[in-house]
Amino acid sequence: MKSTFYERFLELRPLNVKNALPESRCALVSGRDIARVAEDNNAIVMACNIRNPLSALGILTAAKKADSFVLLELAKSEATYTGVNFRNLPSLAMNYSSLLGDHVVYCLHMDHFAIKSNEDLMDAIKVVPDAISRGWTSVAVDASHNHDWENLMFTRDLAMHIPPYIGLETEVGEIKGAGVLTTVEEAEYYIGGLNSWGIFPDFLAISNGSKHGTYDTSAGEDEGIDLKRTKAIADATAKYGVAIAQHGISGTPLDKVGHFRNYGINKGNVGTLWQNILFGLEMDPESGNAFMDGGSYVKRHDMGIPTELWNRMVKAADAKGWPRNSGNYKKLNLPFHAEIMALSGEYRQRILDETEKWALRFFEAFGSIGLGSEVIKFVVDRQDWNSTPVREIIAERGYSTAANAPDGGTVQEDGKDYSD
Repeated sequence: MKSTFYERFLELRPLNVKNALPESRCALVSGRDIARVAEDNNAIVMACNIRNPLSALGILTAAKKADSFVLLELAKSEATYTGVNFRNLPSLAMNYSSLLGDHVVYCLHMDHFAIKSNEDLMDAIKVVPDAISRGWTSVAVDASHNHDWENLMFTRDLAMHIPPYIGLETEVGEIKGAGVLTTVEEAEYYIGGLNSWGIFPDFLAISNGSKHGTYDTSAGEDEGIDLKRTKAIADATAKYGVAIAQHGISGTPLDKVGHFRNYGINKGNVGTLWQNILFGLEMDPESGNAFMDGGSYVKRHDMGIPTELWNRMVKAADAKGWPRNSGNYKKLNLPFHAEIMALSGEYRQRILDETEKWALRFFEAFGSIGLGSEVIKFVVDRQDWNSTPVREIIAERGYSTAANAPDGGTVQEDGKDYSD
């Protein structure tokens, strides 16, 4: 790519990026632009949950090699139990981009920003704009824990505090695992309701049988993504300019992932896989799902962090009463963050190499190789930094009301948190 062309692109980056990172030459763009290029090329955007900075470096390295775009994301809850947060990831990613010579097209995405109450909403209208001022370029508003009408209203109210040039993802139907499915009626009610208020998401996350975390195949648990229901929802909501965001891809065979594009899916979240690599767990080579043995994760001595460090992490988990196959192991990221980041080059390099290898496999499966440069071209051809999409209000505002909410104003709640 000619240097003059890239210079012009740098001038056209989102204003919040230029303001937050004035000395940077990184290709940090709005999620809106990546979403459009992915849709135009029938590709899937890989969105990676960053629970440790080494994951970000390995993924960005792969994106540079593949000339692919990528979303680096962090869920609201993850920011409370990892060494990564909404304040430090912009500078971490910027520095890694510089280390790689820049030209790496990425977006910073606030994943699963959960709204469960009015108090959460009031907090969010402070926290989210603050994060955007620090360089975040996409937001996932997740009020799916509430019944359909409250979900719609909470989403609307937070979305109205997000600039329209920032990428937007919303969610209907809480993601809980196999057999729990968002209905077409719910999706139309929700997206139509947002449209009637002038809210235009790029992506819609739905509950289509996936879950966050590890599938315990030893207990008969398998990935259960229902692509037929996914396609029906994608077809019903396409008129609103929204595509499907697939959550919980870790543990899904790559050959199935490669077909997601045929079912209206243009964004794919991969999170637990990177943690498995960091910890050095034994994984299924086709899906990245962590293996279990006797109800315990299996640590490989030649992968990830040192076995001695892993043993101390297990001891800490035992002290908390967590089963040795518990999803709560994600909460070990923060207390051991400093030690992991201080590891010698041998351990860091094998984590980076394995992360890069898996990221390249996903970029290929998602059809995004070579599309990083296309985003840069798309921005320069537009000759405007502002990525606000051209959309129309086509839904009647009275269509989605409290009275006609598909769930009848009730929601099944089991007290568990499914927000990352």
